[in-house]
Amino acid sequence: MDSVSMLGITAGAIVLAGFIPQIYKGWKTKRLDDLSYLMMGLLSSGMFLWIIYGFFRNDIVIILANAVGILLNLILIAMPSDKISVCCGNASFFAR
Repeated sequence: MDSVSMLGITAGAIVLAGFIPQIYKGWKTKRLDDLSYLMMGLLSSGMFLWIIYGFFRNDIVIILANAVGILLNLILIAMPSDKISVCCGNASFFAR
């Protein structure tokens, strides 16, 4: 594996590690009321475009890192929040 690929893997791992504190907080408190769904949507949209770009470039590092990022975004979105509870009852991932 060349140094450019290692740089990409390292960058992807660091960015994805940034989701861990937020997921941990949501898991422990069962609340993510202050989560910006607009930010999560924009981030997921950007990651989706990165995946398409990765396919055109035939770059598995870009594809996998952004696919995992979208998965982590979906986990955060599926966690409970007052916004979900108000409109949908207990329709969240962690029913109260």
